[in-house]
Amino acid sequence: MIAITGANGNLGRLVVKGLLQVVAANQIIAAVRSPEKAGDLRALGVQIREADYDRPETLVEAFNGVEQLLLISAVQPGERFRQHRAAIDAAMRTGVKLIVYTSMLRADTSNLILADEHNRTETYLKSTGVDFVVLRNGWYIENHTDGLATALANSAINGSAGQGRFASASRADYADAAVTVLSQPGHANQTYELAGDQAYSLAELAEEVSKQTGRTIVYNHLPAADYEAAPMGFGLPKMIADVVVDADLKASVGELDSASRDLSRLLGRSTTTLAEAVKAALKG
Repeated sequence: MIAITGANGNLGRLVVKGLLQVVAANQIIAAVRSPEKAGDLRALGVQIREADYDRPETLVEAFNGVEQLLLISAVQPGERFRQHRAAIDAAMRTGVKLIVYTSMLRADTSNLILADEHNRTETYLKSTGVDFVVLRNGWYIENHTDGLATALANSAINGSAGQGRFASASRADYADAAVTVLSQPGHANQTYELAGDQAYSLAELAEEVSKQTGRTIVYNHLPAADYEAAPMGFGLPKMIADVVVDADLKASVGELDSASRDLSRLLGRSTTTLAEAVKAALKG
């Protein structure tokens, strides 16, 4: 049995659907905080089990009979390590044999504010003695392309990354990598640095959007305080806005670039290109 936590989320749903191509539906458990929101997954034939990181008793029940667990990192900064530890402890109690964890690029050396909780989770996971796979996901292209409607409305992409480059990949790429390590042998106790094959700057993102829309979209480099004010003005919580701004600032000094080809090797194909991602976002 394979369980996927956070299966109601964007990444989790893609992993479940990817696994269905190679694993029988009755061998897949979608572990979700809100089972009532998983009707589409239930219709695919997978098991739906409640799994709330803040209610450890649900985790033990959700992981009963599970051999492999994909632990998709929790959402809320500052609470992640506590929640991850609860999930790992529950997995240990129920005899899970392999835990696959979605971490972040270079979690053990990164200066991003998100890195500490990922690094602590990795360290704790490895201390348990259970077989593991750490998938250090780089930046998601969707972190940029999901905001293209605003960019088109303003004829500008705002940021604080300067000419920093993002070796981003799509959610589908990261999901396919998870499917690979869950469905194929030979990955136990490995740590993979996952990044896109084609890094880009925000100026290049603006150029690509301009090319595909026939409109002039510019990149506006803003001081961090000004860049943070905009999303907060639209109601984004400060802790999330801090993460967004921090990522740009750290990208400006190379923290989100990478020459690793672990991702494309796991996929057996090239990662999603910037042009492909922009095209898909504009179509959507």
